[in-house]
Amino acid sequence: MNDIISATSLAHALAGDRPPVLLDVRWQLSVTKAAGAAEFDGRAAYEAGHLPGAVFVDLDEELASAPGKGGRHPLPDLAEFGTAMRRAGVSSGRPVVVYDGGQGWAAARAWWLLRWTGHPDVRVLDGGLPAWEGPLATDVPTPAEGDFEPVPGVAGLLDADGAAALARSGLLLDARAGERYRGEVEPIDPVGGHIPGAVSAPTTRNVGPDGRFLPAAELRARFASLGASDAVPVGVYCGSGVSAAHEVLALAVAGIPAALYAGSWSEWSADPSRPVAVGPDPQ
Repeated sequence: MNDIISATSLAHALAGDRPPVLLDVRWQLSVTKAAGAAEFDGRAAYEAGHLPGAVFVDLDEELASAPGKGGRHPLPDLAEFGTAMRRAGVSSGRPVVVYDGGQGWAAARAWWLLRWTGHPDVRVLDGGLPAWEGPLATDVPTPAEGDFEPVPGVAGLLDADGAAALARSGLLLDARAGERYRGEVEPIDPVGGHIPGAVSAPTTRNVGPDGRFLPAAELRARFASLGASDAVPVGVYCGSGVSAAHEVLALAVAGIPAALYAGSWSEWSADPSRPVAVGPDPQ
């Protein structure tokens, strides 16, 4: 099954007999909170214009729990997540397409959560809202209640110990910017650096200038150059489990299954007993 969909294919699907549920997950990471700086408001952006029929989903409130020991974006309570998805009209027997403002990170977080909890047909709009050439709407729809009941998967999720083990026995990719991996800067979390053994693989290099994913063959070649193969288990982390979901999606496009360390660096670095590596080398 394809995990991404083009804007053209989405337009055809919406005009068909079985249109997908549309989820708008516009969100933006706030790295600094300078005095007087305006915070990005995803809901306001949604209300100003969205794909017709799309329902807004709040990443911080509905795709994550409150920040704490589990990191800045811990996984949501599954009962609350299920309620939010049903409110948005999500049912197990109907396709879902998720989009955001173009970066793809937030949409990928929703995609990963729905897939990990058992939804069989979820895709991300490749290129996000900027790729859409059709009309936008400003009305806020009230969809019929969905029936989706999330059931967590038995694989695909790593905790801190699992991530550490995978860095030794498989391939653990760090999806953050290279300077954060190397420990040269750390604008958000307590300390810079990376999990010992992890390989730097910024998720921004999985897309072209238009924000759309590189062709599958190019992605597979990129991940192979980083050590991925059919015989090697792969995991991904980032700062708080959002951009890492985008890398898991890129790996899926390349045909490579991968697990997500949801707590990511925000959980790892909050525990002073866990080791930290710095510099360009994994170790």
